[in-house]
Amino acid sequence: MTQAQFYGYPLPGWEDAQEDLPGRLIVIEGTDGVGRSTQIALLKEWLESSGYAVLGTGMKRSLLAGSGIKAAMTGHTMGDTTMFLYYATDFMDRLQRDVLPALRAGFVVLTDRYMFSIIARAQVRGVDPAWIRNLFKFALVPDRVFYLYADLPHLIPRVLNARGFDYWESGMDFLRCDDYYDCYVEYQSRLLKEFDRIAEEFQFQRIDATRSIRAVFSDLKEGIRETLEGMKPMSYPTAHGGTGGH
Repeated sequence: MTQAQFYGYPLPGWEDAQEDLPGRLIVIEGTDGVGRSTQIALLKEWLESSGYAVLGTGMKRSLLAGSGIKAAMTGHTMGDTTMFLYYATDFMDRLQRDVLPALRAGFVVLTDRYMFSIIARAQVRGVDPAWIRNLFKFALVPDRVFYLYADLPHLIPRVLNARGFDYWESGMDFLRCDDYYDCYVEYQSRLLKEFDRIAEEFQFQRIDATRSIRAVFSDLKEGIRETLEGMKPMSYPTAHGGTGGH
């Protein structure tokens, strides 16, 4: 059980400044193509099989703003301020509707990226660092942030084999390149440098994502076991109608 802490000020309507949250908030960060979704799926299965209740969440999944962001991005027409205010709305909605209720109920919350990805993308685009950071001061401080990192020689073939270069993940909204490959290399190079700075500032646990899925998963499990120390798995029904636990 950990006391709720925010990066600047609590969410609007937050009543108990000393509230303890029985659950754990675990963030998986990293650029496009490092394998976040794969690892979160594996971690969710592992945690649930160990008796923990798990909530998975991520960017652009809120009821209030998620579908709107996805629709707006198809037109490639959002300005920087509009885009990041939209992301902040999505983030706050998920925090209030999903994350905090789950933490109060004793869930392990696994989130695919957090405010750090938004801050990194904003600063690469030249958004005022003070403005974007102030925008997310309502964010809850996670119990642990794991940063999956890989260099460009590893990222490029992964992205090409998965789905190809994406307009936004190639930074074409502001780099204005004629070639997707050149834009991707330039944008991801800048983004990786920004992530390195943010990882140092917020003390992420770095995990080398150039290795096998199994090796990365093993490191994540070890770190999460430490984070869950003192947190008991929830009881679950047994085949005989009683309750048990791991």
